[in-house]
Amino acid sequence: MADTLVLNADGQPISLLPPSTVNWKEAVTYVWLNKVNVLEWYDDWVVKSSSWETRVPAVIMMKEMYRRKRHPRFSRYNVYLRDLFTCQYCSTHNPQSNLTLDHVLPISKGGRTEWTNIVTACGPCNSKKGNNERIRPRILPHQPDYYELVNKRKKLEFDIKHPSWEAWLK
Repeated sequence: MADTLVLNADGQPISLLPPSTVNWKEAVTYVWLNKVNVLEWYDDWVVKSSSWETRVPAVIMMKEMYRRKRHPRFSRYNVYLRDLFTCQYCSTHNPQSNLTLDHVLPISKGGRTEWTNIVTACGPCNSKKGNNERIRPRILPHQPDYYELVNKRKKLEFDIKHPSWEAWLK
């Protein structure tokens, strides 16, 4: 089943980390409750109840502004995104499946799992480094803000479920 892209009242996606979507049932509920304006519809998809029928929305915009988070949550994907899916030791770009998280200061030496101590590493570099704290990444880790990650996310491909999404995800 296809999803519906959700835009904030300012016409921007509520989130790009990941792109803000809801399933079709939730989208229809928002329409029914008059909480959104529909900008695009799926042309060939109609849902019906005993007393009502509607096409399924492809893109909806909230009527009231939803406050965005300023600081993205710490996650494996967000670290990879911050580092642009590039090993911070050998500078090779990798698919997500070939990447690992590396503690710059190893856990065995008191390192913590947090933005400022974790970098993206390919498997071979992570194994070679082991718990050697003298091997340093090319770029030191930092805590990104939401907009840094959004700008990096926009450089990557999106899974476009409806042609109208493309205009909103650029």
